Amino acid sequence: MSVKIKLKVSLGEKTLIDIALSLESSLGLVGRSGSGKSLTLKALIDMLPRTMSVEKTIDAPYAIERGKSVAFIPQNPFTALSPMSKIKAQFRDKNAAEYLDKTGLGEWALERFPAELSGGQLQRVICAIALASQPRLLLLDEPTTALDYKSKGEIIDLLNKIKREGAQILFVSHDFSSVAAICDKIAVIDRGEIIETGLANELLRAPKSEETKKLVESGFENREFRK
Repeated sequence: MSVKIKLKVSLGEKTLIDIALSLESSLGLVGRSGSGKSLTLKALIDMLPRTMSVEKTIDAPYAIERGKSVAFIPQNPFTALSPMSKIKAQFRDKNAAEYLDKTGLGEWALERFPAELSGGQLQRVICAIALASQPRLLLLDEPTTALDYKSKGEIIDLLNKIKREGAQILFVSHDFSSVAAICDKIAVIDRGEIIETGLANELLRAPKSEETKKLVESGFENREFRK
């Protein structure tokens, strides 16, 4: 099951993004800050301001609709939840406890407010909310960046579990180690263009571009995340 994407994002006369992606089971889009990776995700689900022009062609076996076939998991879970509502009120699905159990968090979290949970626990809540919509595709915007080492490993394990259960994943990050622990293929983005693409293990062993080499070197402080 393949998803093919062609995307161009412009601001006035300036082209910000001009890329083509092919997603099978999982694809990592890796780049430094300002490379265009998060802009790509937001363009796919119509989250960019109207001042930006978006041209996109998506060839997929299902409609790309946020909240239906597509779920978006942000970098900072605090921004995605209402601080004044308990966790149970953040779910549309009545079977919230079931989805929290799937993420390893448990029913006890339903009666808590977001401020009472850790960053890793909140990211599990976001994953549970995403799973409740039974998505075909998960869009991940650096979901492990703000987490400590232990929580990062737990979220990576959870995302791999979700992947094994059949959801496709597009994971954007500057952290090569986290992406390589989940994704089969990786595309490296720089200044809005794809400069290198390949199997994750191949890019780790023999990156061709200098930009990819720098990302690989900086991304493996925690080598336990290698597949």
